[in-house]
Parts: sequence; structure tokens; C-alpha cells
Amino acid sequence: MKTILSKIILWGLFFCVLLSSWLYGLVTQFLYSPIDLSQHNADDVIITIPAGTSFSELSWQLYDQGMINYPKLYIAYARLSDQTNIKTGEYAVTTEDVPRSLLFKFNQGYVVQHKITFLEGWSFDDMLEELSQIDQFSQATDMDISVLLSSADIVVDHPEGWFFPDTYSYTSAESAVDVLSRAHKKMLEVLNIEWQLRAPDLPYASPYEALIMASIVEKETGLPSERKQIAGVFVRRLERGMRLQTDPTVIYGMGDDYQGNIRRSDLKRTTAYNTYRIDGLPPTPIAMPSRAAINAALHPASGSALYFVARGDGGHYFSETLEEHNRAVKKYQIEQRAKNYQSAPNQN
Repeated sequence: MKTILSKIILWGLFFCVLLSSWLYGLVTQFLYSPIDLSQHNADDVIITIPAGTSFSELSWQLYDQGMINYPKLYIAYARLSDQTNIKTGEYAVTTEDVPRSLLFKFNQGYVVQHKITFLEGWSFDDMLEELSQIDQFSQATDMDISVLLSSADIVVDHPEGWFFPDTYSYTSAESAVDVLSRAHKKMLEVLNIEWQLRAPDLPYASPYEALIMASIVEKETGLPSERKQIAGVFVRRLERGMRLQTDPTVIYGMGDDYQGNIRRSDLKRTTAYNTYRIDGLPPTPIAMPSRAAINAALHPASGSALYFVARGDGGHYFSETLEEHNRAVKKYQIEQRAKNYQSAPNQN
């Protein structure tokens, strides 16, 4: 009797080992088999996990889309390994993924990161226009500006210049407010660091005035190598009580009236931003300055030039006297315009 019982026990153990090995092989094969995207005719697919989705619901969704074969096994494994706490958002599923790597993504929240770029020299309106091109941000950009800034905890009198030009990542769960807040914090950080390292004896009463100057330098600069030279001209003009007389400020003050050309009457019209008519800096920045422009405003090149004129190749000719400047204007602008007119095709 004992012999028979022992055999039964041994056979039972044998079958348990066989069953365990079979289950282990099945689970291992399932967890490490590539995700099947053949139904999608693509090498990668974006799936969205809405808020409140359970792992059971997600597993059956993956099964319905042909990505996995054993949803119950997937659910059981996730529960046994305590990995059912999935994060909401968009996830990229690729042919290189396996069920185990997907489970890790879902638990760690490795959601798809989208990108948006704000270019140096852009205005705040340009930023809003770029945001409006993205569906998830379009409603926010229709909000009143003061409400939008308040929602982002941005406390400024005027938004221009207070956002750092850069490329920012965002997820499907984030809003325009999140992106603006990040860009604003980056500008505050950069401006503070650059201000602490500024050259001595600059004619700025605050970091904000340096930001205003940096925005002008940004808009005036065609060649990066000239930033500090241009900043030096403007700083010397401020120190001597001369007006800045810079066209980008005039254009900014014209707003929608600017149609590509500045007329003599525009230079004579008094606006808060017309530096041909006002003394000192305009009241706010006129664009988003880069870190290089901020650095140039706070480390202007030394020298004696008080004027500059565009040469037509992206660079400028710098002059120390008004007489020299007038000759440069005649050479690089008046005569060049005449040459362009003479070489233009006959329109008759």
C-alpha cells in the first residue's frame, strides 16, 4: 500500500513539474514574444490610455487590436507582479516591444513626448500662433491673455519677452498653460544667471531693462558674431543720452499697420516704441531674446562706434561719426537700391 501511495505521489510531483515547466515556458514565450502589429501595417502605433482605464480593460484592448494573444494571462501576470497601476497618456508601441516591456512602459508612465519650438526673435503673438496649430492647445490660445498668464502663475505687466526661445517637450495630458509656464521659468532662470554675471557699470536699472535691450539686439542682429558689437553701440548711445533710433522698435510699435516697409511718416509718428521719438529704452521687450542676445546685452563689446547700417549680406558697417555713417548709408542702401532697380527686368 505504501509503495502504491509513493508512486502516486511521485507521479503527482512529476506532473506538477511538467505542468509548472509548461506554464513557465508559456508565460516566458508570451512575455518575450514581439508585439504583433500586422493588423496595423506599421512598425509603430500610438495607443491612448484614458484616465480611469483598468489594466484588464487595456489588456482586452490590446487583444482586440491583435497585439497580444493571451489577455487573461497578461492580467494574471500583472497582478502577481503588482504592475496593474498603469499611467494615463499616449504610448508608442513598436515591433521591438514585447508584452513585458509594454507593461513596464505603462507602469512607469513612459508616454509619448511631443515637441514644440519657439524661435528666438519671435513675438508673444508668434508663440500663441504656434500653439494654436496644435489641437490640444487651440482652445487655450483663445483665452484672454490675462487669464492665460494667471493660469500659468505668470505675474508680469506685459508678456512680451518673458518666454525663453527653445524646444519644449509635452505630453497629450498637458495644456498650453504648462508649456508657457515652463518657457517663462526658463527665461527667469537664464536672465537671473546672466544678470549675476553681468559686466560692471552698465546703464540698466534692472534685469528687465537688460531683457528689453536683449530683445532689440536679437531683432537687429543678422550675424551672431555681431551681437556684442550691436549691443555696444546701443549701450554707448544710452550712456550719451542719444536716442536708440532702431527700426525694429518702430515696427513693433506699428503693430498690424506694418506692411513690410517703414515710411518717413512712420519714423515721425510718436508711439511708446518709436525710439526715433522717445528717449532711452522702449517700455517692454519687442521679442523673445536668445541667451546669446541676453549675454551680449550684459557684455557689450567695447569701442567707439555709435552707428551701424546693414550691408545687405546679413552684416553691418559700424561708424564712429554721423558723417561716416551717412556715407555708409549712401553706399550700402541708397546706391544698392538704385543698382537693384536698374538690374530689375523691364516691366513694360
